Amino acid sequence: MFKKSFYYLWGSQALSNMADVFYLVALMTFVLSTTNSIIFATLVPFIRVTAQLTSGFLAPLMVAKYKLPFLLAISQSGQFLLFSLLAFYLSPWSEGSNFLLIYGIIACISFLDGWTTPARNALVPRLVSDEVLMKANGMVATTDQIIQFAGWALSGLMVAKLGAFPVLVIVAVGYGLAMFVTFWIEDPLEPQRRGIWDWRTASRQGHVTMNEAQTASDPSGEIKSPSRWDTLKEGWVLIWKSPRLRALTVMDMTDMLGGSVWAGAFMLVFVKEVLLKDEQWWGYINASYFAGAVLGGLLVVAFVDRLEKRIFTAMLAGMLGYAILTVLFAMNSNAPLTLLLVLLTGPLTELSAVSRRTLIQRSASKERLPQVFSAQATLLNTVFGISLIAMSGIAEWLGIVNMYLFAAGITGLAICTGIANQGSFRREGHIEELQ
Repeated sequence: MFKKSFYYLWGSQALSNMADVFYLVALMTFVLSTTNSIIFATLVPFIRVTAQLTSGFLAPLMVAKYKLPFLLAISQSGQFLLFSLLAFYLSPWSEGSNFLLIYGIIACISFLDGWTTPARNALVPRLVSDEVLMKANGMVATTDQIIQFAGWALSGLMVAKLGAFPVLVIVAVGYGLAMFVTFWIEDPLEPQRRGIWDWRTASRQGHVTMNEAQTASDPSGEIKSPSRWDTLKEGWVLIWKSPRLRALTVMDMTDMLGGSVWAGAFMLVFVKEVLLKDEQWWGYINASYFAGAVLGGLLVVAFVDRLEKRIFTAMLAGMLGYAILTVLFAMNSNAPLTLLLVLLTGPLTELSAVSRRTLIQRSASKERLPQVFSAQATLLNTVFGISLIAMSGIAEWLGIVNMYLFAAGITGLAICTGIANQGSFRREGHIEELQ
C-alpha cells in the first residue's frame, strides 16, 4: 500500500533532481563562458560534492532533533531562496561577477541538499507497506535515471538555445514547486503536525528515543540525553554492529569504487583509444547507458513479485552479470556491440542497486534508518571521490582497458563479500536485533 505522502515525496524529489541537473549544466556553462577556464568550471561540481559530504556527516544531529519532512522542507525552501538570489545576481540586470560569492552560494545550496537523499531513503519504508517496498524503490530509481537521461540532454539543449540565465530561472521555478509539494509530506511515525511550526521529533517533545534509552543514567536515575558525538556516531555504530548492514555497506562501497569508470571522461578515452571513434559515439554510449538504467528500473518494477522471493539471489545475480558485461565491454572493440553491452548493464545495475537498498531498509528499524543512511551517504561520497582519483591513475599507468577489467574485479570482490556473509541474509525481510 502506498500512502499519499509517498507520491508527494516522489514528486518533490523528481522536481528537485531535475532542477539539480539543469542548475549544474547552466552554472558550469556560465562560469566557462565567463572565465574560459575549465578549472573554474569544474569547481562547481567539486564544491557541490564537498558541501554535500559535510552536510551528510552532520545530518544525524538534524535527524535527532527534527522530523524528516521538516528537513526536506527546509532543504527545498533554502535551495529555492538561495538559488533565486543566485539567479538574480547573475541576471542581465545585476551582472554579478564575484566568483567567491557565487561559489559560496553554491556551497550553501549543496549543504542543504546533502541530507535529502538519506532522508528520502529513510522515509520511503515509512510511507509504503513492506509488501511494496521493493516496487517503491524501483519506481524512485527509475525516475532518478529518467531524469539523468533526459535532464542532461535537455538542459544542454536549452542552455544552447536560450542561454544560461533563462535556464537558471526555470531551475528556480522547479525548486519552488518542489518546495511547495514537500510541505504536504507527513511522517506516519510521528504525531500529525498541530501547526506549521510543529516540526520537532516526538522524542524531543517528552518521549525517549531508543538511543536515549541505551544511554547511561546519572546517579539520580534520570536518563541523560546523548551527546552530539553519540548522535553523530550512532549510524556508524549501527552499521558496525549489524552483520547484514556491515556486509551491505561494504558491498555498496566496493561497488561504488568500481562504478566511477562509467564517468564521462573515462568513456570518452575508451571511445577514442579502443573503439577509434569520435565524440559522437561517446554520446551514443552515454545515451545507451542511461537508457539501459531506465529499462532496468522498469523491469524491476514489472517483475517485483518474483524478485521479492529471491531478493538476495537477485542482488548477487545482478552484480555478477554486471561484472561479466564489464569484462566483455573492456575486451571488445566493435562499436555497435559496445552499445548493446552498455545497454544490457543497465538492468543488471538497477537490479542489484534496488535489491541492496531494499535490504538495507529492512535491516534496521524505521526509527534508526535516517542515521544509517546518513553514515552510508558519507562513506559512499568519500569512496566515489577516492575512486575517481584512483581510476584515473590506473587508466594513466595501465591503460583504459585494464582500468575496466580492474573495475570488474572490484565488483567480483563485492560479490564475494555477499557470499561470505550470506548467513546474515537468511532471515530476509526481518530486522536484525542489535545489542
